[in-house]
Parts: sequence; structure tokens; C-alpha cells
Amino acid sequence: MNHLLKTPNYLKRALCAPLFKSLPILNYYSSSTKQSEKKVTLTTINKKYREGQPISMITVYDYSSGLAANESSVDSVLVGDSLGMTTLGFKNTNPVTLDMMIHHACAAFRGGSRPFFIVDMPFGSYNKSNSQAVESAVRLVSEGNAECVKVEGGSPIIADRVKTIVQAAGISVCAHIGLTPQSSASLGGFRVQGKTLKSAQSLIEQALLLQDAGSSMIVLEAMPEFLGKAITKLLSIPTIGIGAGGFTSGQVLVLADILNLNMSDFQPKFVKRYANLGPVYLKAINEYAADVHHKTYPEPEVHTYPTTKQSEEEIKSLLVQKYSINLD
Repeated sequence: MNHLLKTPNYLKRALCAPLFKSLPILNYYSSSTKQSEKKVTLTTINKKYREGQPISMITVYDYSSGLAANESSVDSVLVGDSLGMTTLGFKNTNPVTLDMMIHHACAAFRGGSRPFFIVDMPFGSYNKSNSQAVESAVRLVSEGNAECVKVEGGSPIIADRVKTIVQAAGISVCAHIGLTPQSSASLGGFRVQGKTLKSAQSLIEQALLLQDAGSSMIVLEAMPEFLGKAITKLLSIPTIGIGAGGFTSGQVLVLADILNLNMSDFQPKFVKRYANLGPVYLKAINEYAADVHHKTYPEPEVHTYPTTKQSEEEIKSLLVQKYSINLD
């Protein structure tokens, strides 16, 4: 691929993306190529919504989490820019770039394509103009395998971005209002929204505006349960709650939160922990390190590769004669 070295970046992306998508997954290390059969589409999501069936969504960030979600019964996955905090160690989501999102989306998608696949548009990838928003959304679809892109905010400007992405590019958009992490500083930090009449009215108006703009669904984050219920009743598209109570059309949670992967002492009020895997990881790593330090790993004939007795003797003879190395 030396001919690509002088190729402009946008052409590299166009040339390389199909190539890498077609490469088989090698199983030298622990991996799986198993794929569940029933693909979840936006049509599936809308059918569940019409029938009043709850919609489940979880965040994924890499191959392993994508694989787990693919083999689960979850309806949809979100490659969220929360990966900036949970996976990359940033203090907030704002340093996450479009290229980072594409990188992680591709990894998660390789884990499996069964769930409806949503990818966050990170801060700065749609804020400047409608044309920037369309270009970023197109990249997430063409390079990151997104079936839907998510944007934060409910201002008329953001609604116009949504409308343009939907109409100009034909790309589905998931909106996101309430606590919007990309603009949390302007909201006074990570605080519950919609607790006053003015704030609640604003969120209701935003939801209606985003629906009219063509959003396929709306994430409602960190608001009183009754407000989440009211907005859900007002809209004719699915609402996905995260800290918005039990009356939304569906729920989404951050994978690292429900598994406590990062061994955090802080737990948002709306999070239910289904496993405590951080300490399990730590215990396994410590046991491995101890085995190495005490030379109990690797175990002969258990974790090592054999050869024939004849070949072994021939190789040992060569080592003695040519290199003066005696292994016995």
C-alpha cells in the first residue's frame, strides 16, 4: 500500500475503509466470529415502540463490548462519546474527535452488527455549520458503520442541523436533551434538568422541535420521572431514558457504569450495577503477576508447545555444536 503514502487523507479513507472492512478476523488470540441472526433495524425499533414494548440500549466502545452486545438480547448499541471518560480517561467528553469515534465504532461493529447501531457525533463535529454536520454524519456512516447518528442539544440551531442531516444525507438522527454532557459546563455541571417550570417548558419545546426536524428518537437524560413521562406522551417517536424514569419508550445505560469496570466509588443515582467486574479484573491481573514472579506460569506441557522427540534432540544437538548452549 505504498502508493497511499502520498494520497490525500480523504482518499486514503475512501480506499482503505472497504479494504479493512473486508479483512477476516484472525483468531490467534481469543475472539469470536459468531453472529446472531436477527438484525435489529430502525423498523424493528419503531415496531417495538408502536406495540409499547420497552427498547433496550447499551453503550459499546470496542470489539469486546460490541461482541457481548451482539450476543445479548439488547435492541440497540450506542458508541457514545462517553468513551472519552470511560475508555480514554479524559475528564469530560469534549476532547473526543470524529476520528476517535470512527476508530471505536469500527472496533465495536466488528464485534457484531445485530443491534441497531448508533454513533455519537462528538463535540465540534456539527456545531459550526450544517455542511460540517452533514460531512461528519456521512463519515460516521460510510467509515464508522453508523445506522443512526446522535447529536446533543435542542436549540433551533441544533434542530436545523438535524433537519439538514436527515434531508440532505438521508441519515437517521437520534436527538439528546436534558443533561447534555458536551455542554454540561453551561448547564452548571452534571445536574438534573427540568426541575423548574421554565426548565421543564424549555425541554418540552426542544423535544417537539427536534421531532419536527425529523429525529428518529430522542434521548432524555437526567430529568424528573414525570417530565420524562410527559415528553414521551407528547411525542410520536421513541424516547430513550437515562435517568429520566421508567415511563420512557426505552432505557440506555453506560456499560462501564453497570459493570463498574473502572472501580469507581461514584455511582449516578439512576445507575443499577449488574456486576462488579473492576475488582475481578484486578484480582486476575494480580494472580497472573504473582504466577510470573513465582515462576508458576507458564506450566510445562500445559501452556507450552511440543515438538517430536526426534526434532527436539536434533535441535538441542545443533545448539550444543554450533552455539555451545546446553539445555539439559
